[in-house]
Amino acid sequence: MRVTAGMIQYVALFITLLSTWFILQTYFDHGQKAVSLRSWLGASKKPISKQLPRHKCGNQKSCPQNHFAFKIISGAANVVGPSICFNDMVLMSSMKNNIGRGLNIALVNGTSGQPLKADTFDMYSGDINKLDTFLQEIQHGTIVLTASYDDAATKMNDKVRAHFVELGSSHVNEVGFRDNWVFLGAKGLKNKSPFEEHIKNDEKTNKYDGWPELLEMEGCAPRKTD
Repeated sequence: MRVTAGMIQYVALFITLLSTWFILQTYFDHGQKAVSLRSWLGASKKPISKQLPRHKCGNQKSCPQNHFAFKIISGAANVVGPSICFNDMVLMSSMKNNIGRGLNIALVNGTSGQPLKADTFDMYSGDINKLDTFLQEIQHGTIVLTASYDDAATKMNDKVRAHFVELGSSHVNEVGFRDNWVFLGAKGLKNKSPFEEHIKNDEKTNKYDGWPELLEMEGCAPRKTD
């Protein structure tokens, strides 16, 4: 009688343990599958980041057909140099190591958009004849991009200013000591250029000690088609 009772208890205990093991196994197995399934679904439902379109020269908008994108940034005081970008090509910048104090000028073919020449002209202690010769030799149909750095006008004379007027400038005659100036014109331009900005050196409004804030100008220059 004792043997039978013991066997019954043993069997009951075995059944209990077996049932417990089955429940636990089923739970963890389903749980693992559930976690795996959620992870898989989550990976497929991650939000896709929408990238904004990039425009040439990093401009805010694209240019229409038969136009070239450009961006001209003047220097900041005598510390940060200027940069000139045209049709998504950086023509002058600190990284290219081809800028300098004074006026930084890049020339581009107005029909093809191909860079032609770039040079710097020290307008504080340099030879103004170098700039005069450079401007005289510009060929018809050439686009001219100009950015000031530090001082753009100490050596400026009437002859040089007249060259820039011929290129379409409306403000060159007002550019003075340590003013900031950015300009895009062209040789053979029939009207005044709409692409020009100038800010005076004024101790009351200067952003930097002795210099005004930098200028940044972007736009779309029409391709020469005639």
